[in-house]
Amino acid sequence: MELAAENILRKPSVVIEPGKGLFQIDLIALWRYRELLYFLVWRDVLIRYKQTAIGVCWAVLQPLVTMLIFTLVFSNFANIPSDGKPYPVFAFAALLPWNCFSQALQRSGSSLVGNANLITKIYFPRLLIPMAASVSPVVDLFFSFIVLLAMMLWYGILPTWGLLALPLFVALAMLSALAVGLWLTTLNVKYRDVGHIIPFLIQVWMYASPVAYPVSIVPEKWRLFYSLNPMVGVIEGFRWAILGAQRPDWMVLVVSSTVVVALLLGGLVYFKHMEQTFADII
Repeated sequence: MELAAENILRKPSVVIEPGKGLFQIDLIALWRYRELLYFLVWRDVLIRYKQTAIGVCWAVLQPLVTMLIFTLVFSNFANIPSDGKPYPVFAFAALLPWNCFSQALQRSGSSLVGNANLITKIYFPRLLIPMAASVSPVVDLFFSFIVLLAMMLWYGILPTWGLLALPLFVALAMLSALAVGLWLTTLNVKYRDVGHIIPFLIQVWMYASPVAYPVSIVPEKWRLFYSLNPMVGVIEGFRWAILGAQRPDWMVLVVSSTVVVALLLGGLVYFKHMEQTFADII
């Protein structure tokens, strides 16, 4: 009995302490819990399509219907230009990164509140929750991309070498959603009004982004200010990579990417600063 008690006392203990410093991100812990990130992403995908009649077809139906409405209103009625490409393909190519971004922002913005039971019961890097929410919409993007390829073949548009740069713009869209989502999900823990603001924010943001129209119609004097919207560079780069459309303005890409980095760093600082209070407030 005494020997067993001594062995128990000699076992190492794990002490969990909050990080110190503004940029104290425990990358080692994130890597150690990488399997949890995978299962969180997989869980989000399963929940999204659980007990649905048409399954993953919902990933295609939403951008397809939106594209039809945009074609009717903006192309036929408003005569919005499409950089020399058929408008249905032009709009659908922009809706893919936009839907990926909007879904990621919606899920990451409410991710902490939605996982309250998990946060209050066990320890793991809380940053994994908004990260998983930002990654899971890529599954929808994959199925929608297949439809886009079929549309391109129908209109006789062949992919270009720019397609190799597509993963970079997909990653930029996810980072944009994560950057903004970190701010929103942290605020949503304390102020539940944020959860009601997110759908309205996404709706307004779509019309402030070049989804239904090209950047070329924005006056030159406003274009630099307009590119502060991080999705401007993502959507224009996406169109160029897939359709071989007008080469994006590299200054627009640089400004949009800089804004994403600034928002992401600020969101990480704010998230880590408030992280130790999540379990008590939520």
